[in-house]
Amino acid sequence: MIMITSGTIRAGMGGWTYEPWETTFYPPGLAKARQLEYASRQVPTIEVNGTYYSGFKPATFAKWAAETPDGFVFTLKGNRFVTNRRVLAEAAESVRRFVTQGIVELGDKLGPILWQLAPTKRFDADDIEAFLALLPGEQDGVRLRHALEVRHPSFAVPEFVALARRHGVAIVHAVHDKYPEIADLSADFVYCRLQTGSDDNETCYAAAALDRWAERTKSWAAGGDPAELAHADAAGTAEARPRDVFVYFISSGKSRAPHGARALMERLG
Repeated sequence: MIMITSGTIRAGMGGWTYEPWETTFYPPGLAKARQLEYASRQVPTIEVNGTYYSGFKPATFAKWAAETPDGFVFTLKGNRFVTNRRVLAEAAESVRRFVTQGIVELGDKLGPILWQLAPTKRFDADDIEAFLALLPGEQDGVRLRHALEVRHPSFAVPEFVALARRHGVAIVHAVHDKYPEIADLSADFVYCRLQTGSDDNETCYAAAALDRWAERTKSWAAGGDPAELAHADAAGTAEARPRDVFVYFISSGKSRAPHGARALMERLG
């Protein structure tokens, strides 16, 4: 963790179980049962993708919390039954099931929940606002923070940014070959997914690119808003305040993703 004013920067990868990592990341002979223990001591955060596909029991979340060090944070990908639907406003029961399955067992190791919309889902102001209103701010006394990753270009409009800010939901800054890049700040934290890395690069991204992302994350954490990034609301101004920053190396270059996260943290440290 790197502290800048009151913003904390954490960089990690998606999950901790990935066969190529047994040769590119984990020590030889490390038991699968100890992979989370090891990974959580190499990076300060991990995005859990498994929660997108299925539910888990409270004991599982408690086990994850027990295996990881103080200060470590999990972010959880919201279940597909919430987001893969034509009308998001009808997802109330699925949202309830997700937040009541036992995620609060993570306690202070529970980071933001990532809700990823289908690439075919277009911006509909009424439907999106109704969906954002369904996302609870707490569960059993544990604060819940939400991030929304949109993947259709129709979302790159000021109206969407305004809705996200009204509900305090972070717009995911996704760097992807196909989907829109929206860097507008809309919450008290930043959620960034770097998805254009390379398996041919030892640190997933080239050194110069990592240098640039290190500067951007420091700016976000200190209350800045890097102007060179793509914004949907060019005229809007985000409140200048320190923000926690979560950066994940995801998708392309996955075999080197843990090394990318560590390389970014080293630049910050």
